[in-house]
Amino acid sequence: MWTLAVALGLTLAVPAALGQTYPSRPIRALQGFAVGGNADAIARVVGTEMAKALGQPLVVEALAGAGGTKASAETARAAPDGYTLLLATGGHAVAGALQSKLPYDTVASFQPVSTITFFPFLVVVRADSPWRSLPDLLAAGRSAADGLAWGSAGMGTTHHLAGELLAKMAGLKLLHVPYRGDAMSTTAVLGGEVPFIIAPATAVEQHVRAGKLRALAVTGAHRWLGMPEVPTVAQQGVPGYDVRSWAGWMLPAGAPQAVVQRLNDETRRALLSPEVRERLRQMGGEAQASSPQEMAALVAAELRKWTQVARDAGIPKL
Repeated sequence: MWTLAVALGLTLAVPAALGQTYPSRPIRALQGFAVGGNADAIARVVGTEMAKALGQPLVVEALAGAGGTKASAETARAAPDGYTLLLATGGHAVAGALQSKLPYDTVASFQPVSTITFFPFLVVVRADSPWRSLPDLLAAGRSAADGLAWGSAGMGTTHHLAGELLAKMAGLKLLHVPYRGDAMSTTAVLGGEVPFIIAPATAVEQHVRAGKLRALAVTGAHRWLGMPEVPTVAQQGVPGYDVRSWAGWMLPAGAPQAVVQRLNDETRRALLSPEVRERLRQMGGEAQASSPQEMAALVAAELRKWTQVARDAGIPKL
């Protein structure tokens, strides 16, 4: 009995000890998009702040390609020891909904740590558009026999699915015109190629403030702090509509809970920094941490949501 008690005590002590000694070397922080983009900047801003308390650097590495899935695959294959960390984005769930041959399971292959930031998209038109509000645009879409054209950053992006969900919930027909990235779709609406686009604030905010574009709506559940004067889609006749992308940390499945908790604690601490919060705001987002369980629920819910939207829109799986 004494031996069993001692063994049990030692076993329970292992997670606590691990949490105290971790990390003992630099952490590899992967993100799946180009260097200098939003995902890269988020990882560096938050990772730099976390490193102050962790005592080890988070070395951000860009594994760009395949819509972020290259970095996800690398993380899923890594040892679950806490030294490979993924900055997952909303595209993680979108890829799971649209791609049938991913080398990992969108949910089961990962251990969520915490969300970092949420950011909505904006529905924008040219400044000289006759549409002054989202109801104007929706009315035009309902009366367009062949569908109302609109642009996004590409087929199968969150922007694209946001438009498909809008069409479904608002009862109108939209004709999607995919471009190669937000810069091209923004150029298209400025040039009159399409009457409106759905894009992140980072792509269009400068043009809205310069008077070249008009923001009709925010796609999130509440108004964006960067443009509080712009009402949400839900506030303009489409109740329940809520599309936000997000970013957050994930580890490979099987990571020790003491490590998960340590990284969650340091993420929360980093997001209390006014400088970090302001940098995230400048990138169009709002800082928001979560528990690992809350992030797991978010990923699972987003996967279900976008799978259904893609099915309803007739978007085939790749």
